[in-house]
Amino acid sequence: MSYSIVNSTILQKEAADSAAEVHGIASALLCIDASTDASDWMGEAMSREADLLEDDKDLFINLFNHTKDLIESDEFLFDLFLPEEEEGLEDRAIALMQWCEGFLFGMGRIQTSSKWPEEIDEILKDIVELSKMDTGLEEDDEEGEAALVEIQEYLRASVMLIYTELNGSANKDSEILD
Repeated sequence: MSYSIVNSTILQKEAADSAAEVHGIASALLCIDASTDASDWMGEAMSREADLLEDDKDLFINLFNHTKDLIESDEFLFDLFLPEEEEGLEDRAIALMQWCEGFLFGMGRIQTSSKWPEEIDEILKDIVELSKMDTGLEEDDEEGEAALVEIQEYLRASVMLIYTELNGSANKDSEILD
């Protein structure tokens, strides 16, 4: 699935700020409740005024279902939905910041209590700080490139940890019932 196609559709329809943001929301909603479906997510992530065609809805449903499949996988295949590496460093940094904002929105939208397990609370504090990062990076900034990759990997691992922490016991209970 191409980030540029999904992002272009979102921007053309004025459905949200970016594909990264809506993916962050999807990731958070799935972390909180693995039974979340695409229509719940679209209701939270997309502007109600957006004039989405059936093809647009299908594209977004495919993105959500793909995200759900990856986050539920035992193979740790989940990754953030961000612009391809060919895009400029600054554009990728902005998208990463938007992903963080979307994730925080999704986590806060469902769970407004601050009674997260300590490890999750620390991760969320880190993501708050990452949502404020400086995105004015030079194109040939090797340190900036390395930092962006490191942040992306941290977020990927953090989402998997949060998902497992919040959904682990539910998954074990369903395995016992099977």
